[in-house]
Amino acid sequence: MKVVDELRQRIGPTEQAISQHRGPTTLKDWISDRALRTPSATALIRGDEKLDYAELHQRAERVAALLVSLGVRKGDVVAAQLPNCVEFVVAYLAVGYAGAIFQTVHMPYRLAEIGLLLDHSGAKVFICLDHFKDFSPANCGLSLVGPRSSLKHVIVVGNEAPPGAIAFSEAFGHERSLTDISIHPGDLFQLLYTSGTTSAPKGVPISYDRFLPNASKSAEELGVTCGSVVLSAAPFTHLYGLFSLNVAFAAGAAIALLPVFAPHLLVNAINTFRPTAMFVAPAHIAACLQEGLLSTDDLSCLEFVLISGSACPQTVARNLQALMNRGDVLQLWGMSELQAGSFTRPGDPDHVRFGTAGRASPGTGLRITNESGVVKAGIEGDLEVRGPSVFSGYLNNEVATTASFTNDGWFRTGDLARLDVDGNLTITGRSKDVINRGGVKFNPSDIEQLIAQHPNVSSCAIVPMPDAVLGERACCFVVQGSGDRDLQLADICEWLAAQGVAKLKWPERIELISEMPMTPTKKIMKGELTQKARMLD
Repeated sequence: MKVVDELRQRIGPTEQAISQHRGPTTLKDWISDRALRTPSATALIRGDEKLDYAELHQRAERVAALLVSLGVRKGDVVAAQLPNCVEFVVAYLAVGYAGAIFQTVHMPYRLAEIGLLLDHSGAKVFICLDHFKDFSPANCGLSLVGPRSSLKHVIVVGNEAPPGAIAFSEAFGHERSLTDISIHPGDLFQLLYTSGTTSAPKGVPISYDRFLPNASKSAEELGVTCGSVVLSAAPFTHLYGLFSLNVAFAAGAAIALLPVFAPHLLVNAINTFRPTAMFVAPAHIAACLQEGLLSTDDLSCLEFVLISGSACPQTVARNLQALMNRGDVLQLWGMSELQAGSFTRPGDPDHVRFGTAGRASPGTGLRITNESGVVKAGIEGDLEVRGPSVFSGYLNNEVATTASFTNDGWFRTGDLARLDVDGNLTITGRSKDVINRGGVKFNPSDIEQLIAQHPNVSSCAIVPMPDAVLGERACCFVVQGSGDRDLQLADICEWLAAQGVAKLKWPERIELISEMPMTPTKKIMKGELTQKARMLD
């Protein structure tokens, strides 16, 4: 695996940032320490089953031993396509115990995406389900094994491991013989792939000393402790879901497992597990609120709900807070390249918690720039970040790596944002989403939020469409709500006029679609919508 070492040194974690993190600095350190000091403390909860830290540590060791017996060596990549289940968590830990690198593969992906990602990463082992909906990940993985492929083994979770695959349960017959494997904080342990909402996914290799101190300090500031119960509606295959695991492990908290999200399943999980901390995307909460499934009694156990993944409409945050008589609605901004970049804290004023992504995470620096340099508070510009959790560079992509960092070592996030005088961050859009109408550029994010409040709009997204005269015009894709007639462009324009929006920002075409194209992490795939807009007459 080749990472640009000179960039890693240039933007690497400072000695001060590392020294601020006390205690274990690898996942194995964290879990083995808990297994030794509080072995009976609950680590995982699934239905009526509880797994304590001692058992979790033992299972991770057994699976790691299986991986080593299959030829996995330090620095190898092991990929996993699993839902939020016990086996995912055990595999995540076990790959690290074996000194290998854990690659996540989103559940909706099929042969084309899986083959591309595993080939790019050079994964040696693929851990997956026997069946998922109408698809067999196990058979898919086996089809990719071959003499010219890096992939050598498929490990299957489920009741039916096909011929040629290895059952995950076989691991529990292995003796623990990992004493010769040395793991250090600077070792790579995660390989994430960017969501690709606007371009092809890129591999993001991460070392322990990037993300674990970030998770530990975040846990402290969020108030997550060994008595907390953490529930994530976000998939663990996504950085935000993994962040919830890292935060829980840092504190020695219990993790409640929700394998698949649906509004009623999330509400059932809240009532069953009574979590104190919940990690969600705006789409999760919006769906529950729209169906009227949440009540004050449901949410009375929660000390906070942390919202991330995409911009959260203030109405969603406020409506959720109105149902919480005890905890706080918080927001977080992060990326695969840096984990938690900023977040609001419990006790922050309402306008900060509902309207911003809060202050920078501990040790992280944020700045807003434009063509003239760093801008003052309140001015929109390009968001750049620097700090101990920021990655070193993309996997086997020096061109993208070099383009993503400034000469003085700041990472160009691609987000448009502004910082207020107190350092609170507001994400206003993506630089690639800006529409250039006859030389007048505008960010459609605020307009999207206003249109989303129309009573006959379920969701919307604005993208540029080509125009022979002006270069670009704004095209609004809309998923209708429960109105009794089809929404017209005039309806949207009338709505925006009533909100006092300048006419130059109004969309000039509306396209009704049955559903938004979404990434597995619930982000609208604007790249796909832009392609559709280019094909319109």
